[in-house]
Amino acid sequence: MTQPADALIVVDMQTAFVSGPDAVPGADRLLERVGELLERAREAGAVVVHLQNDGPPGADDEPEKPGWELYLTVKTGAREHVVRKPRDDGFDGTALGQILVAAGIRSLAICGVMSEMCVAATAKTALARGYHVVLPHDAHATYNIPALPGVSAEIPAHIASRVAAWSLGNQAETTVPTKAITFS
Repeated sequence: MTQPADALIVVDMQTAFVSGPDAVPGADRLLERVGELLERAREAGAVVVHLQNDGPPGADDEPEKPGWELYLTVKTGAREHVVRKPRDDGFDGTALGQILVAAGIRSLAICGVMSEMCVAATAKTALARGYHVVLPHDAHATYNIPALPGVSAEIPAHIASRVAAWSLGNQAETTVPTKAITFS
């Protein structure tokens, strides 16, 4: 069964997070899946919004420093945008909401990094604003969560991503693969 979406939100696919030795686990697969979504969204003429995090001084995503730039090619235009954001939630303090409203968007596919932070925060706000949200299970990722002595062992990244998706409740579509996403 396919899951249609009017727009694609690509969250923080920045060089520091998806390339090199400090990339999220499975970065190559993530890049492939997000690339597939981008290609299909563009072919369908869907709205595409690339969110780009502005991290604090010294962070891997500090603005204008190596690692901050978006890794995937952006084709800016009337239907493809880059929105810089100061916080996890892509709607908070940005033009994301206005872009979606102006385009008449009702359904979003969301992908990118970090599952439990920026992806989940953006998805939660989208749900609260009444959007239908599809979060393909194979198109978002994060890092392993370090062990906390006396509390838990290290939590593998794929488990952290699954828990982040689960935390969205039954309002979001979180069990569909990338191949099931279509754009209108």
